[in-house]
Amino acid sequence: MTVAKTWQYRGRDVGGKIVKGKLDAGSQAAAVARMREMGVTPVSIEEAGTGTGLQREIELPFGKGVKLQDLAVMSRQMSTMTSAGLSLLRALKILAEQTENKTLRKLLGEVRSDVETGGSLSGSFAKHGDVFPPLMVQLIAAGETGGFLDDALNSVATSFEKEVKLRNTVKSAMAYPVVVVSMAVLAVIGMLWFIVPIFEQMFADMGGELPLPTQALVAISRNMIWIGPLLFVGAIVFAIWWGRNKHTDEVRNVVDPLLLKAPVFGELSKKIALARFTRNFAALLGAGVPIVQALRVVGQISGNSVIRKATDRIAEAVREGRSVASQLEQEPVFPPMVVQMISVGEDAGSMEIMLAKIADSFDDEVEATTSQMTSIIEPLLIAGVGALVGAMIVALYMPIFTIFEQI
Repeated sequence: MTVAKTWQYRGRDVGGKIVKGKLDAGSQAAAVARMREMGVTPVSIEEAGTGTGLQREIELPFGKGVKLQDLAVMSRQMSTMTSAGLSLLRALKILAEQTENKTLRKLLGEVRSDVETGGSLSGSFAKHGDVFPPLMVQLIAAGETGGFLDDALNSVATSFEKEVKLRNTVKSAMAYPVVVVSMAVLAVIGMLWFIVPIFEQMFADMGGELPLPTQALVAISRNMIWIGPLLFVGAIVFAIWWGRNKHTDEVRNVVDPLLLKAPVFGELSKKIALARFTRNFAALLGAGVPIVQALRVVGQISGNSVIRKATDRIAEAVREGRSVASQLEQEPVFPPMVVQMISVGEDAGSMEIMLAKIADSFDDEVEATTSQMTSIIEPLLIAGVGALVGAMIVALYMPIFTIFEQI
């Protein structure tokens, strides 16, 4: 693979004015060619160093990743440009210059250099599999083979946009509970750290034996000097461990089955996974990807190990000559409605249409479910937080009530 390098150049534009800048290219010759495409006559060009001291570019450890939203926007723009008749190299050049994400900009420069030297677009994306999902690679490969790359890119963009919308729906529904729980935790910690010690001193001056709830609260407050830092460090360690291991098979094989069986969130997680499965399956079949290969891909990107294992078994059965619907019926994770609609689509030869309808149905159900959950969780959280804080206040005032009774 040709690795793109950063080149620093000086040249003259069409008006004869000296211009300076940087660009990414696999070689000096490719950099010169790109300058000429930009309408700049080269004066000097050399590989840009990383710099030292104040000349070094400052990079923060945030925002280096490529989000799905970035890929959705990039795919939509590339589809629009190729549909308008722009060459692939020209479209990649424009995207590399316009995208704000530094990581994606660098990768697009490498992809352009690879395509410029004869590589395919799908093959170039596949070399960066940690950024460009298998769905994107497979759809683009099908579009290149069938001569409908712009339609394939449009399918990629549509799929990613719906996935982003689905994620945003869930995130917006979970934002309120997360904020309320966080504020409740901070309030409890604040009371234990600052308020309870004041009452403890007052109780010590008053004398007498404290009620059991008050004793427990005072004991927790006294130990907050080590419980607080321990919980804080533990939370950080767990967050780091989870970030590194949440996508491993060992973790997913334990977490995903439990998640699907959770009382309220299990049904929502199942609908999200099934919406993702049916939508991506429809996109791949519509692009002409073989059904066994499509099943393997949607299993990988389903986001749930239960569905991934189920699709692997279905793909193996289909490869042996069985129908998709008959094998889906053997997998409990797929509801009867999904099995019936896919069976009808399979018999009618329009499975991708049925899958798209199922995906739209699940998208609507996810939106409705999250709205219902939000309306139910809000009063429950308020009641729970009120009960917790109220119990602490009652525990603090119980000794005072006892003294009043004695008086």
